[in-house]
Amino acid sequence: MNSKLIAPSILAADFANLQRDIEMVNRSEADWFHIDVMDGHFVPNISYGMPVIQAIKKHATKPLDVHLMIEKPERYIEEFAKIGADIITVHYESTIHLHRTLTQIEDAGCKAGVVLNLTTPVSVLEDILPKCYMVLLMSINPGFGGQKFEDMTYKRVIKLREMINQQGLDTRIEIDGGVTNKNIKELVNAGADTFVAGSYIFKSNNQIETIKDLKAIANS
Repeated sequence: MNSKLIAPSILAADFANLQRDIEMVNRSEADWFHIDVMDGHFVPNISYGMPVIQAIKKHATKPLDVHLMIEKPERYIEEFAKIGADIITVHYESTIHLHRTLTQIEDAGCKAGVVLNLTTPVSVLEDILPKCYMVLLMSINPGFGGQKFEDMTYKRVIKLREMINQQGLDTRIEIDGGVTNKNIKELVNAGADTFVAGSYIFKSNNQIETIKDLKAIANS
């Protein structure tokens, strides 16, 4: 079984003190930086673009897990790879030619993944799973941080893990939205192994301890 990874979501960081927050993640037991890119079309919010990601890359000592919540992500894959993305995930709902887009990500030298919105059935990925380094399941409606975790996610994780196991793959399952110390163990038990946490980490009194705690619970 894959080791359990924690990926703090930089969307919840303090943008006036971004370097400080990046260095905190570097020092912590976190594994990746989770970078949410939103275009105001695919989701009703706009986050940050290339220059901010370049700035993060300059100081980050851990991989950048770039989650593209944008329409037609294939237009920008090479550019995100060039500025330092290590993993690029695209929404199943955002691109017509998913196989081609995942190949494009691999050809750009990154690990490729697919994201599913809350109500997109996991069964749609059956044929594409062998091309996925990771599947990210949204456990909230994408677009805004700080939302409450949706319990339907557990069933979805179980179903997806069964599909992955049936195909003899070791595709990672990442969960994004409302992950805390209260639900992370249940998500691990369901079959997830990679966890995005934003507000829960960055709004805590001791961010490094919060990350350490999540990592310990997930791996216990």
